[in-house]
Amino acid sequence: MTPEFPARSAQPAAEPIPDSAILEQEQEEVLRQCAARLLEAHAEVTDASESVCKFTEHHPGEPGKADICAGCHERLKERFEACEGALHMDLKEAAQIIYNAVWADPSDPGKTYQNAASALLTELRKRAGITAGLGPLPL
Repeated sequence: MTPEFPARSAQPAAEPIPDSAILEQEQEEVLRQCAARLLEAHAEVTDASESVCKFTEHHPGEPGKADICAGCHERLKERFEACEGALHMDLKEAAQIIYNAVWADPSDPGKTYQNAASALLTELRKRAGITAGLGPLPL
């Protein structure tokens, strides 16, 4: 008895390789569609409503654009209040600071005003929570 082999199925004919010009046209069309989608998405983001200032009483007419988030605004507000509070120093306290600075080093009378000014500024910075003498305020 001879073994039976299953019938061979006909192999599908290989697809013809498309012309390179046609491939380039298809690629360009896909790129155009992607670019159009990107532009459309960008336009949606750009046209999205901008954040506006929540303090409308300060903006007669159109509301102002908000360029800072609420958390950063609160931190800056706290820093401002600390600086403002330092400026509310009592007159007697300021005079005492100046007096102490003038008499701390009476050896050089030419430096008494400089010592007094330095002492007053140092006290104001301390009360305002400013650690560095120069540079921007810490946030």
